[in-house]
Amino acid sequence: MRTTARYAALAAAGLLALSSLTACANDASSTESTGSGSKGDGKGTKVKIMVGGLDKVIYLPAMLTQRLGYFDAEGLDVELLSEPAGVQAETALVSGQVQGAVGFYDHTLDLQTKGKAVESVVQFSHAPGEVEIVSNKAADDISSPKDFKGKKLGVTGLGSSTDFLSKYLAVKNGVKVSDFTPVAVGAGPTFIAALQQGSIDAGMTTDPTVATILDKKVGKVLIDMRTPEGSQEALGGPYPSSSLYMQTDWVNGHKDTVQKMVNAFVKTLKWMSTHSASQIADKMPADYSQGNSVLYAKAIQSTLPMFTKDGVMPENGPETVEKVLKAFNPNIKNAKVDLAKTFTTEFVEKATG
Repeated sequence: MRTTARYAALAAAGLLALSSLTACANDASSTESTGSGSKGDGKGTKVKIMVGGLDKVIYLPAMLTQRLGYFDAEGLDVELLSEPAGVQAETALVSGQVQGAVGFYDHTLDLQTKGKAVESVVQFSHAPGEVEIVSNKAADDISSPKDFKGKKLGVTGLGSSTDFLSKYLAVKNGVKVSDFTPVAVGAGPTFIAALQQGSIDAGMTTDPTVATILDKKVGKVLIDMRTPEGSQEALGGPYPSSSLYMQTDWVNGHKDTVQKMVNAFVKTLKWMSTHSASQIADKMPADYSQGNSVLYAKAIQSTLPMFTKDGVMPENGPETVEKVLKAFNPNIKNAKVDLAKTFTTEFVEKATG
């Protein structure tokens, strides 16, 4: 992998800027649920959850569940925290800073090969919700992943799910991982700035960043994986992405708390399936729309197809994720992954039963 000092500096600056950007999201999450619901045990059980970007639409169920009062109804005192990328949420989880992480399911496979037992307890999605965007400047040179060779591709963070998926799309289309340069540019304004300034030729991101780029007319959609159909076309099957995952030991030792968490999230997914994008947007913190409520609702509408209605792991989803990771990740390619240990349906079955 070629990484120049310039790209390293850009990555650092991007993450610093994005940390400032997500401060508003952290401020919103500091209003914790009270845990005083009818099912509560007095003060309620305290749970900290790290989200790989609270204001990203792909992780919308985290804040929405709090805003709907479903954590409170289950007697939980939930604190939502935010990091710019899912890989940082993963780090917070395995280091014990938080009890849960809202991020991509694929991290559970990656962590298993590193000796960490982590499992998804409720699956928010059956598609990645990711979009490969190409800058207007590079649009004539990049018409498919076959053209990634020699290009600079933006990802939220090195080792993130956007990094994983970018590498898979390249390898699937005959481009070696060493033939292009991944650049960590975060999401939101830092991603858009990198695209505009030519620091990246293309990149993978989510809504509302996608909606903003299209609205500003600074980039074009190359690959759209916000729907199950888009996931099937690009990845060959359903791709379970955003989820709540936790360390297996903690899950086994706190089953009552985990059940309440899953109950709350399943209620939210059902609520989302019966309400419009505008109704969902109205429930979210006002600053998430960045002053454009119509564009924010449009971003939610574009991403809604990725979400499950019941939190159940999609059939053959884990196998698709394993296939994707094995295509470029030597640690996973040469390892025996026990998929059954990367997720559990125990709690979702009780929540929906």
